[in-house]
Amino acid sequence: MLTQTTSRVLEPSDLDAALAILDSEPVANAFVTSRVQIAGLDPWRLGGEMWGWYEGGMLTSLCYAGANLVPICAGPRAVRAFADRARRAGRRCSSIVGPADATAQLWRLLEPTWGPAREVRAHQPLMVTDHMPADISPDPYVRRIRKDEMETIMPACVAMFTEEVGVSPLAGDGGLLYQARVAELVGSGRSFARLDQDGKVVFKAEIGAATDRACQIQGVWVAPEYRGQGLAAPGMAAVLRYALADVAPVVSLYVNDFNTAARRTYQRVGFQEVGAFMSVLF
Repeated sequence: MLTQTTSRVLEPSDLDAALAILDSEPVANAFVTSRVQIAGLDPWRLGGEMWGWYEGGMLTSLCYAGANLVPICAGPRAVRAFADRARRAGRRCSSIVGPADATAQLWRLLEPTWGPAREVRAHQPLMVTDHMPADISPDPYVRRIRKDEMETIMPACVAMFTEEVGVSPLAGDGGLLYQARVAELVGSGRSFARLDQDGKVVFKAEIGAATDRACQIQGVWVAPEYRGQGLAAPGMAAVLRYALADVAPVVSLYVNDFNTAARRTYQRVGFQEVGAFMSVLF
């Protein structure tokens, strides 16, 4: 056991201690927990390193350093240590994302060397629910996307990502990584959509992260020509029903604070704010 206050890269033997930290906040940590439960702490399988912060010899905080940099249960001293490590390693991530307070401090420390960011979303409400809405009926036409429907769902996923993030997921590697991620969600039965009579996606969403305690809906999108027709709330209710029945007892999502239409829709379906995330996009 480490007796000093320090940070280090965690190893596979640290898995139980890391999972104990992640399990302490199952909703906020759903994304990283789902990765660790599948891949463990081996960097090659995990797609990045897991950094640990020790106080008095006890592991108290984590930071996932992969495609995203994600502080986890991190107080000010832990964040400073993670920022030092990130500065030394150089920026390899496409975003910093996590609970707003820790992420804001991390970005303040990294901005002088990592900045400027392409965009900073300082307040993204984290919303949760554990029950179906009483007054919104699930859209009966929203269903799981099948493995043979990748060509159907992929253009909608690309459109959503480009609209949400501001860059195309097809840039760089031609979309190989993004296509693999979409295929993973489709293959695991966590991609949902409503198609019109021509087989075009009019509403879609995914359950992007899933543990046995909490899951996270992401990628909610309505085709532009169908917006304002009341598809989003029943569509969300349908995805929520699948999530509660098949995945986890608590369902979460986070949303940009400036997206008032989406926030209103999620509130209608029963989601309530319980905290806030922050994202720094490069």
